[in-house]
Amino acid sequence: MAIEKILVVDDEMVSREYLHEVLVRNHYDVIMASNGQEAVERFGKEECDLIFLDMKMPGMGGIEVLENIKRISPEIIIIIITAYGTVESAVDAMKKGAYDYIIKPFSPDHIELLLARVQERQKLIEETRYWRSKATGNGVNVPIMSKKSRMYEIYEQVKKVAQSKASVLIQGESGTGKELIAHAVHYYSLRQGKPFIKVNCAALTETLLESELFGHEKGAFTGATSKREGRFELANEGTLLLDEISEISPNIQAKLLRVLEEEEFERVGGTKTLKIDTRIVATTNRNLRTEVEKGQFREDLFFRLNVVPIMLPPLRQRPEDIPLLVEHFLEEFRKESPSPVKSIGKEAMDLLCKYHWPGNVRELKNIIQRTVVMVSSEVLLPEHFMNGLFKNTLNTLPQNGLTGEKQVPGLAFHALPTTSCMAIEDVERDLILQTLESTGGNKTRASEILKITTRTLRNKLNKYVKDGLPLQLSGERIT
Repeated sequence: MAIEKILVVDDEMVSREYLHEVLVRNHYDVIMASNGQEAVERFGKEECDLIFLDMKMPGMGGIEVLENIKRISPEIIIIIITAYGTVESAVDAMKKGAYDYIIKPFSPDHIELLLARVQERQKLIEETRYWRSKATGNGVNVPIMSKKSRMYEIYEQVKKVAQSKASVLIQGESGTGKELIAHAVHYYSLRQGKPFIKVNCAALTETLLESELFGHEKGAFTGATSKREGRFELANEGTLLLDEISEISPNIQAKLLRVLEEEEFERVGGTKTLKIDTRIVATTNRNLRTEVEKGQFREDLFFRLNVVPIMLPPLRQRPEDIPLLVEHFLEEFRKESPSPVKSIGKEAMDLLCKYHWPGNVRELKNIIQRTVVMVSSEVLLPEHFMNGLFKNTLNTLPQNGLTGEKQVPGLAFHALPTTSCMAIEDVERDLILQTLESTGGNKTRASEILKITTRTLRNKLNKYVKDGLPLQLSGERIT
């Protein structure tokens, strides 16, 4: 929190005016109180960032004022002013929460140096607080990929564009790793040691998002009981990630455009213009150009964000990365869980490579984690994945599938059509055949996986034959 407004408390008018002049000359907002009671009352009404507090005043003395204000705001910075610079009074004030003390008379240089030290301290506190909350490591978590993968080319592009201040727009389906790319842009840039701040634009209402981005002053709206810095301020000299940028309202779009063009803004309810130096990275799972054409997104803002466009391919378009990702996640989750799983069989790996992964890398990671936790075998086999894959991706099929239950197993493999016009009966038939393929023709095991009786399975197979449908399994007809 930067120091902006300062309360000066001193019963001597000359001392108050002198300190007021020094502070105003250094561009601080200053409010003043002539006694302890007035100081406590003013602090309750007008929020400030720092207090210069005289030690000896008639009535309520400096220590009593300090104790009262610390009860209201424990983190407020208080600097004691005293003409009686005894060790005892200084130690007593520091024990009760004073940041420092100065002895009258003091020079303007002394005050300026003291405030510079306080500002630097506040900056370090904010940065430490941020990095602890994120628990970030020393490097960027680069995803596992083949050198032949399109992702490898994207990371090479990221390393080049990261050195500039240009805005980056990352587009791609959910789960493709857009946030990882955003982290990489920051990590490879000259801003690496500065804050990386994230805002989920889709998770907040317009009012809350405006406050999150730009901050607000005390009393700006109902519930604004204190001043708050926005994400633009916190990300100053660093990088701000605007996640799901397509979800922001036209009003916020206009305000965001101004920040990008002029690099300045005002807090909600404030009049002071704040300058910032923040690099913008935006992500969306929609085609933002299409949103512009539909009138849902400002064209001028789109061009401001789309200086460096990065389009992430879905996992189904880079199947060469799947084996590497599977092995990586297996190793990761074996360390976290006392699982007997040591490896994955070729048939199981082939199954994962054929699957179309609507949830992309995030879904693959979740499937591997759940399987490592649940399976008691050393080698992962196709049957260990079948139920998980089917239930996770085709549980939205209508209620007329194999069992009549709400969640109907289905297929989502490259070899199968996945359009909405595909008949449920076709999905059901293909599911049965691929399940039988995975079990080597074992109908009992296939029935268990499909959660139907063996009798039901046989009846369906007989119906397919009666209807004249060609049923093949491992090169042999099913009869």
